[in-house]
Amino acid sequence: MNHSRSNAGAPREPDLPPYQVVLSETDWGSLETPFGNGGSIPEVLTRLLTRDPGVQVNALSELGEMVGHQNTIYEATAPAAMYVAGILTHPAATTPRPYRNVPVRAALLNWLASTAYDASDEIVGRTEQYFPGFLAPGTIVASFRDLRPMLYRAVSPFLRDSHEDVREAAVVAALILAEHPALAEHRDRLAVYARAILDAGEDEPNRRVARKALEAWGHEAPAPEPFVTKPWGWGPHSDGRGDLEPPF
Repeated sequence: MNHSRSNAGAPREPDLPPYQVVLSETDWGSLETPFGNGGSIPEVLTRLLTRDPGVQVNALSELGEMVGHQNTIYEATAPAAMYVAGILTHPAATTPRPYRNVPVRAALLNWLASTAYDASDEIVGRTEQYFPGFLAPGTIVASFRDLRPMLYRAVSPFLRDSHEDVREAAVVAALILAEHPALAEHRDRLAVYARAILDAGEDEPNRRVARKALEAWGHEAPAPEPFVTKPWGWGPHSDGRGDLEPPF
């Protein structure tokens, strides 16, 4: 994998291949999904580029089931995530959600955050206790985790987005992706964004991601709020796939 360098000589994360290349050059039919092969995935991915937010968000939710059913990383998960990350700058990502005036880009980032969380240090560390070798080089999960620097490069431009929902979704995704050792140099900067979520954010799962990142990176983190019993999802977003569902 080619790691290019910036003009200042500092390491730079590798670029994603264009989403069109991911779509056309991936042998989707040969990739495992929870429901067989991934032959039908390209049609779902293409729907993400319509300018109808209802179609887009439903396609994203459908994609989550096809490549992340029961919070599992499948062979088709990696190229699907590369495609979603690759369209973050596409004009279709700016389509506003009716009634909420939130760009669909926030839902795309939330999807990436939730998918990355399924391969996070917390989740895979817990799994390895019961399945030694789960993270051996070349395994499906290990290969997906190798993509984190590339996905981070696609997410990081939105850390200072003008829209609050997009900005917070990008921060949560970046915090999870930055567990990769190659991204350690970004952690001090990301700690500032993590503290902002803890200071002003109201989404408790997002706050949990921010707090755990600060603790893992040796930064002081405020004590968690007193526990309040409420429904809890499996990932960084309380409904399991973040900002993905109707109403529209």
